[in-house]
Amino acid sequence: MRSVITGVAGVGKTTVLDIVSKQTGIKIVNYGTLMFELAKKRGLVENRDQMRKLSREIQIDLQKNAGTEIGKMNDVIVDTHMSIKTPFGYLPGLPEWVLREINASVYIIIEAPPDLILKRRQNDPTRSRDEDSLESIREHQEINRAFAAAYSIFSGATVKIITNEEGKPDKAAQDIIKVIAVD
Repeated sequence: MRSVITGVAGVGKTTVLDIVSKQTGIKIVNYGTLMFELAKKRGLVENRDQMRKLSREIQIDLQKNAGTEIGKMNDVIVDTHMSIKTPFGYLPGLPEWVLREINASVYIIIEAPPDLILKRRQNDPTRSRDEDSLESIREHQEINRAFAAAYSIFSGATVKIITNEEGKPDKAAQDIIKVIAVD
């Protein structure tokens, strides 16, 4: 069983997934971390935020290789992004060749109000993110829904939207556990 769980930066995905992993024992695999490790090994980047600025061709190659690695794993939750906002437009986080390798049975999108996401980003000193507006965050969440629908049509996996309200990551985690428990 493989589940893909996504959300824009600052939605609280890592906090929610830590709770899910502790309560279920299911391993969380971070797709971006795998891609970053590959890029770093090749000397292409020094930090994760530089990944978005790599050329489209290099990002696609990194996606392919990370997808192949995940495809070898069983019973995992793949922590990733439905789409990656680049200076050139939105890049699919899970293009066809990655969907085939991962073969997920459900895509879960964690969402939060854009103003809450913006506040969380501004209070995170560990990252060096590009400036974003509320409208841009809203647009990115809408794009993620569209990408999830397209992935579902291709793969047959279901799509579930989970809201991570302020101060309620346990509730979001429980909502996710209900979905993956029947998978």
